[in-house]
Amino acid sequence: MKAIVQGGYGWAEMLTLRDVDDPVVGDDDVLVRVYAAGCGPDVWHLMTGLPYFVRAMPGLHKIRGSVPGQDVAGRVEAVGAKVTGVRPGEDVMGVSVGAFAELALASPEKLGRKPTGITFEQAAAVPVSGSSALQSVRDLGEAGPRKTAAIVGAGGGVGTFAVQIAKALGARVTGVCSAGKVDLVRSIGADDVIDHSREDFANGTRRWDLVVDTAGLRSIFELQRALTPTGTLVIVGGEGGNRWTGGFDRQLRAPYLSMFSRQKLRSLNAKEGREDLETLATMIDAGQVTPVVGSVYPLPAAADAIRELERGHASGKIVVSVSDGAAR
Repeated sequence: MKAIVQGGYGWAEMLTLRDVDDPVVGDDDVLVRVYAAGCGPDVWHLMTGLPYFVRAMPGLHKIRGSVPGQDVAGRVEAVGAKVTGVRPGEDVMGVSVGAFAELALASPEKLGRKPTGITFEQAAAVPVSGSSALQSVRDLGEAGPRKTAAIVGAGGGVGTFAVQIAKALGARVTGVCSAGKVDLVRSIGADDVIDHSREDFANGTRRWDLVVDTAGLRSIFELQRALTPTGTLVIVGGEGGNRWTGGFDRQLRAPYLSMFSRQKLRSLNAKEGREDLETLATMIDAGQVTPVVGSVYPLPAAADAIRELERGHASGKIVVSVSDGAAR
């Protein structure tokens, strides 16, 4: 099969398209014929090994020769002897090992059905970003009717889902984004949109019950100024910061600082699974959520997808299209 292979920690130049052996299906594995793969910050962190503490994560010392990518959308090709609940021929979306390839292995617990009303490219945008948004807004943020929510980085991969999920749960939503994404964020249902280049949302003049920060550009103390006295801050991802800890230092400090505040300061440790994927699929089927795909790159141009990700101005989720479409 054809796959994007990583030569080691580094930049997009470390990625090459190669012919490699098909994955070997174990008893507990699902083999997916990949039609599209998501390209988000998770891919960039693992590719570059930045911040440096990422390199200490289990299994990452074997990064050389590996295939990047986690978000996957495609069709089940085969299942292991012990797999139940998933059958060959089903269209799925979820999290796999090495999604930037024509075939990828996944655990059945990490796969869910693909909604019929969206493309495979849209489905590939859902698993990591959609699950992160759902757990941030619903579980940690407890968004609901009569609550206000500000989504910082509202035009990005997680942010576009967070805006729509918060709205679906009944919250009044403010999207905070760059000037070029104002129209997009308004189009997906935000009640109010703040261009952060023209207005400081964290200057204390406005306060929200929930602030979900996906951008990593403000300190915890600055973000607290945007909260009501008993509001909740949810920090998503590890963007920003230095080369050693990146923005992950905010995630480590937030629970400790929360002990000394009436405000709830929480860090997201997202776990993608079948139950949340089904919830997202149901919301998509109901028209409450529409995956926002910015740019789509063919598999040989996966390095260009990473380069766009590095520039930091993508709208919605960047996606790599793997199939030529003949089997869809």
